[in-house]
Amino acid sequence: MNYKVIRYVTGWVVFLEGLFLLLPAFVTLIYREHGLLAFLLTSIVCLLLGALMIFRKPKDFTFYAKEAFLIVVLSWIGMSLIGAIPFWVSGTIPSVVDALFETVSGFTTTGASILNDVESLPHGMLFWRSFTHWIGGMGVLVFMLALLPMAGGQTMWLMKAESPGPSVSKLMPNLRKTALFLYGAYSLLTLTQFILLATVGQMPIFDAICSAVGTAGTGGFGVRNTSFAGYTPAAQIITTVFMFLFGVNFTVYFLLWKRRFKAAFGIEELRWYVLIYLGGVIAILLNLLFTTGQFFENIRDVFFQAASMMTTTGFSTVDFDKWPQFSRTVMVVLMFVGACAGSTGGGIKVSRFILWIKSTGIELIRMVHPRSVRVLKMDGKAIDRDTQGGLNVYLICYIGIYVLSLLLISFDGFDLTTNFTSVVATLNNIGPGLNMVGPAGNFAHFSVLSKIVLIFDMLAGRLEIFPILLVFFPSTWKK
Repeated sequence: MNYKVIRYVTGWVVFLEGLFLLLPAFVTLIYREHGLLAFLLTSIVCLLLGALMIFRKPKDFTFYAKEAFLIVVLSWIGMSLIGAIPFWVSGTIPSVVDALFETVSGFTTTGASILNDVESLPHGMLFWRSFTHWIGGMGVLVFMLALLPMAGGQTMWLMKAESPGPSVSKLMPNLRKTALFLYGAYSLLTLTQFILLATVGQMPIFDAICSAVGTAGTGGFGVRNTSFAGYTPAAQIITTVFMFLFGVNFTVYFLLWKRRFKAAFGIEELRWYVLIYLGGVIAILLNLLFTTGQFFENIRDVFFQAASMMTTTGFSTVDFDKWPQFSRTVMVVLMFVGACAGSTGGGIKVSRFILWIKSTGIELIRMVHPRSVRVLKMDGKAIDRDTQGGLNVYLICYIGIYVLSLLLISFDGFDLTTNFTSVVATLNNIGPGLNMVGPAGNFAHFSVLSKIVLIFDMLAGRLEIFPILLVFFPSTWKK
């Protein structure tokens, strides 16, 4: 175990967060609201602590998977603990656990909240809530790889450990160029949405900034109590489009940038992503037509909510918890599926479902034709045994965490739908669920134990389960 590398890289994460905290401090200064001291003090402590940790660069920069996993987990826990300090010190969120819950929800791009009245918060705090989505969406370590020249090919492990999806590959031969492209595309899409929201969508500048960074990270923290319900239809349509775009694998944008259009639109996961989304939209619209007699009145809301749930963004224009039972069930299914691998969205990921479906079909054929040779493929490429084994282990771990979390939060005595969708919403980094945690509710009523369990679920979901589980294995810490 190369502890010096762990110290050095996490030190850079702490230092960068200190710089990030200057942005909400500047917003607080502009609006002349309280909270400036909390941001500045936290920022100064981060900068000093980070500087001490990176002062001596390790002579041996060799590290492997276990160091990368530990760096990622420690970085995300550290970011969350530091990010919660301004909320707690300023008195905006008096409870330490609640402040941590809100911050973890922000960085993991979950969007689950314990706040009942977000409009009462100072602008600096609202901006920090939304900006944590943008930081966590693409990942702070990917950001660091884009900015800092880090030696050693082992840095690929950092991107693999932090980026969501079954597998991560370099888009370019140079890892730093890959990270630069990812953040370049990420920033360009964010800026484009902000401009459209502020102009075509007629949103206030502050609201447009927070909405754009929240959409980019597929987070869902809003600056209004009604989320997106109070904005113009144009703003809702623009956000629907960008929620869908941020749920797409960024490999597609790389191929489009290289003008390899056939390869971009030929990606199998993209086709499934579009079909599942449109299938969910059509199913809900037909259900609403036959139960309420309304169709055209619901089109915009259904497209928005389906995109919000499938990409795990969490914004809302309507309380979908009041929809018919079938429509609510479709929404829960979309929550499980999630967005594409290599996107900023959460969930189990479309690619995993594709591979599970294909492998099931292959096994059924083998039962009938034992001598047949079938190879599991994705986009025409064979999937190796290690990847297939990883998919199965992921499913086992996912189910295990889900069941254990559901059992633990059930001690609070709430109804099954609330408990069931609370774990779905946090483990899949979605935000809202149904009943007490629906679009009109929040997570404030849960006990301290349940909030800690759900905090763990948010971190596990964002980090794709494996890194955070490996921390509990003693062999991970051995030299």
